[in-house]
Amino acid sequence: MNGRDSIQSLLVLRKLTRAIAEAVRLQMTEYLATVTPLLRPTAVLGDYVQGGVKEATLKADKVFKEVYALYQAIAPAKPFSLPRELTTPMNFPSATLEITPVEYAHVAQNGTLTRNITVRCPLSWVLTYSGYAPSRIGQLLGSNTKLRATDELQKFVVAQIILHVALNSYPGLMHMLEGLHFPVTTTKLPDLGDLPITRVGVAISTSRPSDAVIIESAELTGVDAFEEIVTVEDISRLSDPLRERLLDIGREQAPELAPR
Repeated sequence: MNGRDSIQSLLVLRKLTRAIAEAVRLQMTEYLATVTPLLRPTAVLGDYVQGGVKEATLKADKVFKEVYALYQAIAPAKPFSLPRELTTPMNFPSATLEITPVEYAHVAQNGTLTRNITVRCPLSWVLTYSGYAPSRIGQLLGSNTKLRATDELQKFVVAQIILHVALNSYPGLMHMLEGLHFPVTTTKLPDLGDLPITRVGVAISTSRPSDAVIIESAELTGVDAFEEIVTVEDISRLSDPLRERLLDIGREQAPELAPR
């Protein structure tokens, strides 16, 4: 194994990846703290949420209708099997935003060796309200206390839907985050049906090396976990959307003056 595909190269890239991930995470956390007041359930749903503003607003009505429609389409189906109705005002006390790393399962194979590896994407995070990260879902679905589990599971489902609808109700905010190189996307997880899961990351890709390197790393550390490594070339490819737009205008309006 040579170049990128070696333990020696992996150590260098892992150190770089972790330094970049930490810098990105701190910057992202700062941005998210700034926009949190806009995205709190009390702000977007008004008096449909306990503690929300009392005055009914057209925006709150519209957001609730979207939330309710998505909930009715998702909640009764598996794996949730929840009641179709929502009781208002809903209870989401002091909801703030939090991020948790994206992880996925990977079966690494090298010859006769096979290992089940949990892989982390260091530059991509699940964005949720605090306390409602997808990692909780196994506990909620497997709870033996049915009444409490139903209530908490309903809150989990509604929290994902509210954040999804809230973000899409502010297209300017989505464009701003994308311009800052932190695009927000929506995905679905195999075990969670059609529930929208929100992700935020930086516009730099990460990837796995060969399975041989992953298995060797797991054997050296004794842990069946791996962290993807940064694609260094992507850093230099980061562009400024505003700069590119203004350059396009310059080329169109005054090609003789526009910088090349």
